[in-house]
Amino acid sequence: MNNDPVTTTHTLDAGAAVTTTTLVHPATAGREWWRSAVIYQVYPRSFADADGDGLGDLAGVTSRLGHLTRLGVDAVWLSPFYTSPQHDAGYDVADYRQVDPRFGTLTDADALLEKAHRLGLKVIVDLVPNHTSNEHAWFQAALAAAPGSPERERYVFREGRGEHGELAPTNWISVFGGPAWSRVTEADGSPGQWYLHLFDVTQPDLNWENEEVRLELESILRFWLDRGVDGFRVDVAHGLVKDQSFPDWGHRTDMVSGHDDEGGEDELGDVRTGGHADPGPSPYWDQPGVHEIYRRWRRVLESYDGDRCLVAEAWADGPEKIAAYTRPDEMHQAFNFDFLSTPWDAELLRESITGGLGAADAVGAPCTWVLSNHDVVRAASRLGLAKTGKGPNGIGADDPQPDAEQGLRRARAAALLMLALPGSAYLYQGEELGLPEHTTLPDELREDPAYVRTGRAEKGRDGCRVPLPWEADAPGFGFSPNGATWLPQPADWASYAVDTQKGVPGSTLETYRAALRLRRDYRLGTGSLAWVDGLDDCAQESVLAFTNREVLVVANLGATPVELSLGVELVHASGPLGQGTTGGLLVPTDTTVWVRPVQPERSEPAR
Repeated sequence: MNNDPVTTTHTLDAGAAVTTTTLVHPATAGREWWRSAVIYQVYPRSFADADGDGLGDLAGVTSRLGHLTRLGVDAVWLSPFYTSPQHDAGYDVADYRQVDPRFGTLTDADALLEKAHRLGLKVIVDLVPNHTSNEHAWFQAALAAAPGSPERERYVFREGRGEHGELAPTNWISVFGGPAWSRVTEADGSPGQWYLHLFDVTQPDLNWENEEVRLELESILRFWLDRGVDGFRVDVAHGLVKDQSFPDWGHRTDMVSGHDDEGGEDELGDVRTGGHADPGPSPYWDQPGVHEIYRRWRRVLESYDGDRCLVAEAWADGPEKIAAYTRPDEMHQAFNFDFLSTPWDAELLRESITGGLGAADAVGAPCTWVLSNHDVVRAASRLGLAKTGKGPNGIGADDPQPDAEQGLRRARAAALLMLALPGSAYLYQGEELGLPEHTTLPDELREDPAYVRTGRAEKGRDGCRVPLPWEADAPGFGFSPNGATWLPQPADWASYAVDTQKGVPGSTLETYRAALRLRRDYRLGTGSLAWVDGLDDCAQESVLAFTNREVLVVANLGATPVELSLGVELVHASGPLGQGTTGGLLVPTDTTVWVRPVQPERSEPAR
């Protein structure tokens, strides 16, 4: 396959000569649903509560699936609903084959799958293979067993350093802050071995050098595939394999490193990775051995029908390394976190899009776009900060507050930019409502382990996980039948509720609905992107312009409005437009438009 960009000069309409650079080639497009799907992330505990306990559940999700079909998405991704003590919101799994009673039962999971498929929605479930809960039967057996036992070989146990083993095996630092090792007390009461937990102390890392671990996770894949799931989003996909020499590497890694992550000391005295610091290769992230694991998983999925898919949540250095997870015999998709973390800057966004598309195209995979998820500050708030990009790890009442109006305007513009790109796109629940971060959540109600383990230096992720508003005038905004919510909702969320926005022209919800319908009508997900340079008088340093099929997309990120004097007709816009001095469309700042060149009318032949 020739993956070199193709540059051509041509005329979009009379008098408008432009240069286009095509990045995506038709050969990378296939008919599999996941190549162009719009996938909606449901965080079950905050989506909808059916039983009134204040915690969302699977029955609540099932009751609200109609909202997703009306929105126009193709698939649902469910964050963890497995049996769990919920020390990390379900990402500490105690039983991968059971539904946590807080969320319902396996019967409820089957009912959700059946209704989703009946409505034409695919269903992806979260899989957490890097670690289990410390309440998992395997880890409890490991604690009861002796060092060197088969039970302990399922996890990463090591002897400590120092005269009496009192020092951790390495100086590794948890993603959530603090040391990544904890010491156990042996059965006889003596201080014992240390176990690795790259996240919370309640999340011991599995030992992927152990074939029993590999076979068990493949069995779990089959369990859910047999129940009808259409794929898996793989948590911490880059972290399963560790350098077996266990060298020191005293650096702390952010959940999603971005352009705005600074090197140097943070509040915890740890040196961060990302940004301008270069701590050298990590001994536990993106090790070569992870790829053989996913080749085995791919073979498992290919033994089933229906184009089942694997989606990697992988943090790696650069788009080429991310794309390595989506080679033809490995995973099908990988999240493009570089796009999410890129500042609101036309040049940087163009570089990110170009790099992501080029890397994915090189391995014949679709690029996967995302603006928000359960781990980052919501886009409508993040883009309203003075410093855009990935943003801080949570926002509290005492922190600088976002500009809500600017943030929402930019989030809508970013959404139309993202949904016009070829490939697959992910939406996080509430994104279609323009929902902001809860930035004044009382600290005493925060549950994120990162808040505790960083000594409250980071507010954590609770602010983006607040229960959704469905009905403006109902208790709890209709999240539960009695108004109960596990986290409080801001009082001003009535204006964001689904029933407030439904059917209202120009509302964020209707803007998303129209965008998803038009994306499907114009087949943008399977199209080819071509950058457009020399478009009218647009300042290239502040405007992104590209074509995808017959749609011309123009995003104005500059400080002044931009007039499109081309002969174009409006397809969609992220916000209100004006009329320029020459009669063309006037695109305000922080606005994205989709337009089509006007086709000249044909004269009827004389009779």
